[in-house]
Amino acid sequence: MTSFWQFFWLLVWAFFFVCYLMMLFQVIADLFRDRELSGWWKAIWIVCLLIVPLITMLVYLIVRGKGMGDRQIAAAQDARRAADSYIQSVAQTSPADQIARAKELLDSGAITQPEFDSLKAKALA
Repeated sequence: MTSFWQFFWLLVWAFFFVCYLMMLFQVIADLFRDRELSGWWKAIWIVCLLIVPLITMLVYLIVRGKGMGDRQIAAAQDARRAADSYIQSVAQTSPADQIARAKELLDSGAITQPEFDSLKAKALA
């Protein structure tokens, strides 16, 4: 019976450790994402995270938590806009442009003849 409880507590501690690592990486990512915070403040936060990680993380979440969420939303919106812009630019490319680009890749040796034929077939489809 002791092996079951040892395994159970191992799972509990592993869960909390993974949660801790996720929070730590989220805080560090937010630190480097924030453009309003100076480099010195970022360095101070990182040093504090290394010295007293749990307390510093909790203080960071309390003090800068709202801005953390806003920055996360802004990053997601930027990624969405970039993806939409890329999709629009690809959709507006004519088949002749796609074939010309594939021919440039073939001439430069970046792709092989069968790959060129495949790209040409996709562009004409």
